[in-house]
Amino acid sequence: MRLEFSTKVSLPDREKADCIAVAVFEGERLSASAAALDRASGGQIRALLRSRDLEGKPGTTRLLYRVPGVTAERVVLVGMGKEKQVGAKEYRDGVRAAVSAIRETGAAQACLYVTEVAVADRDGAWKARHLAVVADETLYRFDQMKSDKADARPLAQIALGVASRREMRPVTLGLDAGRAVASGVALARDLGNLPGNICTPEYLAEKALQLGKQFRLAVEVLERADMKRLGMGSLLSVAKGSRQPPKFIVLRYGGAGKGARPIVLVGKGITFDSGGISLKPGAEMDEMKFDMCGAASVLGTLRAAAEMKLKLNLVGLIPATENMPGGAASKPGDIVKSMSGQTIEILNTDAEGRLILCDALTYAGRFEPQLVIDVATLTGACVIALGHVCSGLFANRDALARELLAAGEDAWDRAWQLPLWPDYREQLKSNFADLANIGGRPAGSVTAACFLSSFSGKYPWAHLDIAGTAWKSGKEKGATGRPVPLLASFLMRRAKR
Repeated sequence: MRLEFSTKVSLPDREKADCIAVAVFEGERLSASAAALDRASGGQIRALLRSRDLEGKPGTTRLLYRVPGVTAERVVLVGMGKEKQVGAKEYRDGVRAAVSAIRETGAAQACLYVTEVAVADRDGAWKARHLAVVADETLYRFDQMKSDKADARPLAQIALGVASRREMRPVTLGLDAGRAVASGVALARDLGNLPGNICTPEYLAEKALQLGKQFRLAVEVLERADMKRLGMGSLLSVAKGSRQPPKFIVLRYGGAGKGARPIVLVGKGITFDSGGISLKPGAEMDEMKFDMCGAASVLGTLRAAAEMKLKLNLVGLIPATENMPGGAASKPGDIVKSMSGQTIEILNTDAEGRLILCDALTYAGRFEPQLVIDVATLTGACVIALGHVCSGLFANRDALARELLAAGEDAWDRAWQLPLWPDYREQLKSNFADLANIGGRPAGSVTAACFLSSFSGKYPWAHLDIAGTAWKSGKEKGATGRPVPLLASFLMRRAKR
């Protein structure tokens, strides 16, 4: 069941929701709504802060029952830190903590009065958008494969309480955008979390077709014979070891009319990556079902853009296949010919993502794009360089890189730009082909991006390496849906230009 959002003009002390949430700050400071509850309760909120039972630190909460003078049965006080220093992180942490606390009460519907909190350089629409994305992310559960479903009575409705009708419009607009982005993130997470025996290339194609029917996207699925006819020898070399037939999925969204050149999004769709003949170690190999998270994020982003009815033309390209060590699989030392005509010496079959993306990047040129962005769980080296906080960004135009970095900051789905200098191309030289598919251990994420840049043609191009951000390991193992928020923010900003 999807989480429902709404906005309403509402006085916090008279709100009849199962639970309400208001913000407090360090130094015994109250938000406007918390002050209204304090007045209605005869000073109970301030007394609580004076007792140091809640100090207002970011992400801390306190649940109160049956506060005198307050209609709602439950009140969640959520700390936002220092009142004059609330930034994006503090605000999002506060929303996440409030929603988590409300969920634990078993409340079915709640009203949050947090968009009134001043966040540095952010308006009401931004706060509402992020509230929706963070709330949906917090309540997300993947139990499709379980016989016993979680949350028998989940939090199903969240209202954003505002003080006046004047505040309604920006909050409502932001909430609409947030709802769309949250739906795109949830789709990407669902696809990423499915096991490889279910989420096959054919399954991805079926999901794309369903998305097309739901949002009136034009969808075309190219089969192995089509790829062979197009000369996609690099992509097909990866598919050789698998019994699952590869698919090349093309989605088109026309929000700007026929004359506008499209933005092309390319997503790596390796639905399971064994490493091929260059077999991966067995430990944590189950996580290689997440190797199609680039494809999932492209589908999620297109869903969000279509739901928001952005005035842009978009094309989504998803090369999808498994990478398996069958008897027909590619071997180290094999040489294949890409769609671009360039030959590639495969020195490591576990560097397969770039082999399917390079043909997709060549194919992207036929749309005469204004720009192309590829998204891929491409290199473990990027995880070593940047950890799990931000995605790696490479671009052949600095202006495009700056746009994506700004979109990442806006979405709090951040990226960091890494170099794409010609010096690194020296590592990709081959004695037997035009280039090799790996450049050795040094700067592995950079040489992978340099490899892709050899196929990006003359159009503006950017590459997002999401190997460190697309999923989490350990106790919280699962897909994150990143970088759907970053890409959605980028497209929203482009649509306003």
